[in-house]
Amino acid sequence: PAVYDLYTTFRKLGMKRSANPDDPTPFEEMKKLAYDISPHDALGVMKTFSIALNLVNAAEVHHRMRLVRKNEHADDTHHIGPLPMIEDSIRGTMEILLEDDGVSPDSIFAELMSQKCEIVLTAHPTEVNRKTIIRKYRNISELLAHLERPDLHPFERAEALNNLRGIIAAIWGSDEIRRVKPTVQKEAAGGCAVIESVLWDAVPSYLRKLDAQCRVTLGKKLPVDVTPVKFASWIGGDRDGNPNCTPAVTQEVIAHQRLRAAKMFLNDLNLLYSELAISSRFSPELEALAVTIENSDDELEKYRRVIGHLRRRLVRTVKDCEAKLQSLAKSPETLSAEAAFGALEGWEDVEPIMKTDDLMAPLKVIYESLVTTGFELVADGRVSDIIRRVAIFGLTLVPLDIREESTKHTLALDAITRHLGIGSYKEWDEASRLSWLQSELTSRRPLFRIRDVEQNLFDFDPDVVKTLMVFKVASEQEPESLGAYVISQAKSASDVLSVMLLQKQFGMEERLMRVVPLFETLDDLTGSPKQLETLFGTTSYMDAINRKQEVMVGYSDSAKDAGRLAACWAQYTAQETMAEVATKFGVELTFFHGKGGTVGRGGNPALYRAILSHPPNTINGRFRVTEQGEMIRQNFGSLEIAERSLDIYTAALLRERFTKHVEPKQKWRDQMQRVSEASCANYRYFVREDPRFVPYFRQATPELELGILNIGSRPAKRNPKGGVESLRAIPWTFAWAQTRMHLSAWLGVGAGLNSE
Repeated sequence: PAVYDLYTTFRKLGMKRSANPDDPTPFEEMKKLAYDISPHDALGVMKTFSIALNLVNAAEVHHRMRLVRKNEHADDTHHIGPLPMIEDSIRGTMEILLEDDGVSPDSIFAELMSQKCEIVLTAHPTEVNRKTIIRKYRNISELLAHLERPDLHPFERAEALNNLRGIIAAIWGSDEIRRVKPTVQKEAAGGCAVIESVLWDAVPSYLRKLDAQCRVTLGKKLPVDVTPVKFASWIGGDRDGNPNCTPAVTQEVIAHQRLRAAKMFLNDLNLLYSELAISSRFSPELEALAVTIENSDDELEKYRRVIGHLRRRLVRTVKDCEAKLQSLAKSPETLSAEAAFGALEGWEDVEPIMKTDDLMAPLKVIYESLVTTGFELVADGRVSDIIRRVAIFGLTLVPLDIREESTKHTLALDAITRHLGIGSYKEWDEASRLSWLQSELTSRRPLFRIRDVEQNLFDFDPDVVKTLMVFKVASEQEPESLGAYVISQAKSASDVLSVMLLQKQFGMEERLMRVVPLFETLDDLTGSPKQLETLFGTTSYMDAINRKQEVMVGYSDSAKDAGRLAACWAQYTAQETMAEVATKFGVELTFFHGKGGTVGRGGNPALYRAILSHPPNTINGRFRVTEQGEMIRQNFGSLEIAERSLDIYTAALLRERFTKHVEPKQKWRDQMQRVSEASCANYRYFVREDPRFVPYFRQATPELELGILNIGSRPAKRNPKGGVESLRAIPWTFAWAQTRMHLSAWLGVGAGLNSE
């Protein structure tokens, strides 16, 4: 009662101050109350406010979807479709393109078929809540939706309210923060949990609605294997400044994701097997496929014959993944295949499914057979859903990116060149590095024997061995398991070629990971077009990349380096110029945007308009972006919200393709450059030169306390002994966000705008 009374008093005083900001009395009373409160009561009041605000957030999530449905019901009958009739939905975007912009249905459909948006899940430490707490708030949102059902019996309503009170009571009794720092493996499991609990159902559900919308608005059916949105992950591969993400951990995460994917698809196929008891009318292709399957009890029911074989192969996949995890001394936490799905005889005699096409091809034969033999309604049910899951998640749930800092590769190559007796790679200038790298990329002679590095016969530094072993682990994986190799702190063309060379040394020439330089400081962004020009002028590099290049733009670090305004302008001009360089060399360029949730980390709550505001000719239907920390829960935490997020991404990319961007005039550019320079100078003066700033930062924010919280597996600083300059951009922004001051989002902006 005492804590609750204190909470209500603080809340009333806060509301009075909000209603009349000029009256100092409420704030003075709040300060006095806070000064006199005991530590025990202070903890209780803070926990009460935290729970109250989270409950408001849960209610808001529900209310957002309620408003969308309300608007749909109020809409006239002319606009028909399963998706909301608003601008940032695919339905609203199609209507705008057709009616206002005069785009033909064929053109819209063609662009929709070709566009690719990839959302990359990261474990950046901004999600402070435990998974068990997040799950409880998700249950609250679902109960709120349940309580709005008009047909609820009074008993059902009372029971739902009791459940709601019980969850809130359980939250009050739970510890909201982690007492033990999460491992990389647990963070990866959390990423998988988002896919398994929400996206596994949300993705096919959204694509069914997109298909229906295409039929209604464009008169065309969405192909069952089209994937306008896909997912990837950094969790388990992001080594940049994280000593806990070792090569063995990466290997374990990949094996565990394959295990989870196999079990999820095995569950789907069990349900499909029970549904498709059709014993007549099969396509010739299905008949031919069924004949190739031996030792099956399903003679007449040929769909079941094919599905049964796939089930056995998936059980073999599960067994192999479990054995792999056990060999890594990490027994899987999940049940074995027999315990989860019942024994399926004959799994020992079949091959595991390792490639997506091994599962996709027979499923498409089943789908086409159902369509051509009059069972299209059956084909458009569970079969379509499974095919869409295979197309989007594959046999790995999400392909894993690897990220490492450029200096790690420099040190590895330096150790190698010193061992070979040809000098110090680290001390060579850029021209010498490029000359040697190009020579080695075209040479057939390896630099070393892999087993010698494994056994460290060269007496390399342990960090160098660890860097090299990442490439060995990557070389042992199925290509589908891996995505991009991102080089953070990329500053030169040699940083990219060094990773290409290390892949070559570990036998990855025929299945190279695409190498993605991350330009994340003001100087790096400014120099990025020159680096691309150097790379594209290298014949061996152009042959290797097949004229496709991905570049990552860092938003958080550039804002921390130069201030938000200067960083924005540098990002804009760098993307423009890089796109021009790519066009000059005939390269298809894809930008990977390292954006966060807050404005200071490059985020934008108006996602649709933010995508439309990108520089002209820099998206072209290809968009890759990170979703990190708390934003994963906000955008993909429930089925309806996840579908809405997928809809916004899809609609924005489609609209951007047909948007006629305003080309900035030269005088606008000149003015923006002056504003940017003044803003950057002001920002850097305060952060780097003013002796009062660091003590103020340490006293005004909980930066040091955040560093000891068990939020993520990665340290808060790249250099544990460094000061503010070595602090990562995310804890930097996170620290200011806790004060609600958000200094990182506006410092220097005023000085820039007020400059002459």
